[in-house]
Amino acid sequence: MSKDKRERTGMVGVYKYVSKKRLHRNKPDVCWYILYRDPQGKVCREKVGWLSEGYTMARAQQIRAERTVAVSKGEPARRKVAPLFKEAAEKYLEWAKNNKAREAVDDKSRYEKHLAPRFGEKRMDQITALDLEQMKTELTERYAPATVAHVLKLFRMIWNRAVDWDLWRGESPTRKVKMPVPSNTRERFLSHQEAALLLEELKKRSVTVHDYAALSLYTGMRAGELFALKGHDVDLKHGLVIITDPKNKARRSAFMTTEAKKILKGRMPKEPEDYIFKDQRHGGRITEVSETFRLVADALFNAGVDDRRQRVTFHTLRHSHASWLALQGESLLVIKEALGHRDLKMTQRYAHLADEARRRAAERLEKDFHRAVK
Repeated sequence: MSKDKRERTGMVGVYKYVSKKRLHRNKPDVCWYILYRDPQGKVCREKVGWLSEGYTMARAQQIRAERTVAVSKGEPARRKVAPLFKEAAEKYLEWAKNNKAREAVDDKSRYEKHLAPRFGEKRMDQITALDLEQMKTELTERYAPATVAHVLKLFRMIWNRAVDWDLWRGESPTRKVKMPVPSNTRERFLSHQEAALLLEELKKRSVTVHDYAALSLYTGMRAGELFALKGHDVDLKHGLVIITDPKNKARRSAFMTTEAKKILKGRMPKEPEDYIFKDQRHGGRITEVSETFRLVADALFNAGVDDRRQRVTFHTLRHSHASWLALQGESLLVIKEALGHRDLKMTQRYAHLADEARRRAAERLEKDFHRAVK
């Protein structure tokens, strides 16, 4: 490019080139250049990047300032080009698949859904704390605080691994972003009548969604655990489901009820390595709960309900399973084992329901006593 095609910007050492062919937001794209002198006094001309790539005049000025400070300290002025965020993410996801529970399917799903569209094509030195704050605001309008926190933590993990592996150097912008505080502990659980109605309506729409929803109610399994089930995990003879890769990485088993056994028997694959529930589009593993569930749950229970803790979601089924156990008088230890919790602290939320069951038991004891002595 000849020098006369570059224009001054009004900022010292920052120039721009207005393209006659490239467009950005229906306007000619702009490429930024900077000029500075190396330690020997030689003029250095450096291309910063295009406006369409996220580079602004202010960013060009900042990079020039970094170069001149480096020169004044006797350090190399040019740094290596920052990798694209997607390049760091690909390395991370490859590592996570082999080192995290459930082959990191949650990380992959969150990256593809939330991070890739926003940051995949950006270089890591272009992503700022403000970008993350804007993403956090947008996600908060649609998702629970815990979900938003998971996305931000995934961004942080990708960034930190890139630093650990010498792909990039630089402080993660998440350090300047306040993590959402999850306040979405589920309070709503279904009555037996509501659960029966939900299953009835689901069966009209999708037998598959009905079946994995029913299993969650009957066994307390998470959606991810259900979708990970393979033929060899189901022991019909002894009525057991072996959960080999749950959320907390601990192996456990779930007991089949009569209905659960009937569902699983009808879904047993020919090969032990095949999934119990398959995605009909490609025959592989299901990665998320079908939209059918949300539509049915919203129509039956969620109209006009704004408090996320009171809305019926797929996780409500697991919560209902545990609540029913507590209401029928089962101990917190039994509930802990049924849910696969690491310790009793996580199960303590059901204590008030267990207390109610004990209160009713005490009242029955008193009534039995009075009947006996009359």
